[in-house]
Amino acid sequence: MRQRPSLQPAGSLWPLRALGAIALFGIAADHLYEYFADHYVAIPTIGTLFLLNGAAGIALGLALLLPLHRLLPARVGQPAVRVAVVAGIGLAGSTLAGLLIAESTPLFGFMEYGYRLVVVLSIVAEVAAIVSLAVLCSVLKQP
Repeated sequence: MRQRPSLQPAGSLWPLRALGAIALFGIAADHLYEYFADHYVAIPTIGTLFLLNGAAGIALGLALLLPLHRLLPARVGQPAVRVAVVAGIGLAGSTLAGLLIAESTPLFGFMEYGYRLVVVLSIVAEVAAIVSLAVLCSVLKQP
């Protein structure tokens, strides 16, 4: 009988958790940069979404890095990591979808024009988060 992979940071899944967390931190940094430095704070709805995206990226990245299996009871800690993995995929995927929509049609009255460096970095971080966390999710689902 095969054992379920460990969620502990010392285990073989730690690099995937770390890569996913770093990618989520990248998404957060990118969106917070645009919120503050590029003045997205002044854009109705989009500004708020960028701030929430930054906060969610930080929170989910921390959830992947923290030893939740030690901080919380086992029945809560391991499912919390799984929730963070799935939520990270959702955050990165919805962020990428929103960007692609905003490149071709207005989204909440806002339209993004061109692939500036900050946009390219966001796409790279989003794809890295989706791939690393999807692999982690598939490994965690193995019996």
